[in-house]
Amino acid sequence: MDLHEVVKVYTGLGGQVTALAGIDLQARQGEFVVLTGKSGSGKTTLVNCLTGLDRCTSGTIVVNGTLVERLTTEQASAWRRQNVGVVFQSFELLPTLTSAENVMLPMDFAGRLRQGDQFRRAMELLESVGIADHGRKVPSALSGGQQQRLAIARALANDPAILVADEPTGSLDSGTADTVLAVFEGLVARGKTVLLVTHDKEVAAHGSRVLNMSDGRIVGSAEGTARG
Repeated sequence: MDLHEVVKVYTGLGGQVTALAGIDLQARQGEFVVLTGKSGSGKTTLVNCLTGLDRCTSGTIVVNGTLVERLTTEQASAWRRQNVGVVFQSFELLPTLTSAENVMLPMDFAGRLRQGDQFRRAMELLESVGIADHGRKVPSALSGGQQQRLAIARALANDPAILVADEPTGSLDSGTADTVLAVFEGLVARGKTVLLVTHDKEVAAHGSRVLNMSDGRIVGSAEGTARG
């Protein structure tokens, strides 16, 4: 992952607002990078540009060899399914599908694997996050921490190059949050690149590198407790 001089300017009735003011950010495979900062600092805008949900005004964003800013909306959607896994604070699980079916859905959209193979991979991913015994349950039958681990398994369905987690522990108690963070640390130990966004300093400390954002810029960098 390589971002160089990334700028994002929004134009509205009140004039122009610079959300990103020249971001340089690189992350190697197997690194756990944490992005922190106050609300309005540009964290979410950066994530949206990185994942192709929004387009930067200028600069370059390269993920897994692809220039993200050059993708059309349709191309970005197809690219994202194969290359980026996204985990949200609110889980975003489909309530009528079982846990295994939630994990299988991205594989189906991407046209990967036959149905039987999809189910086997889904169960392997659920096992990797410690909830394989809940594979046939719907999300409402799971605790908050289990639902977030399910969301992580779903994000890994197509073996993405990078996993982006936006405030994944924001709605969890501290004990459950630690369990979820341990899952991320395990993924990093197995070579997965993780970018986690949080405003919580205790959560941020779990990263191998912690970057602080303010007014659309990265204004500080420090080591976390992990060693990616």
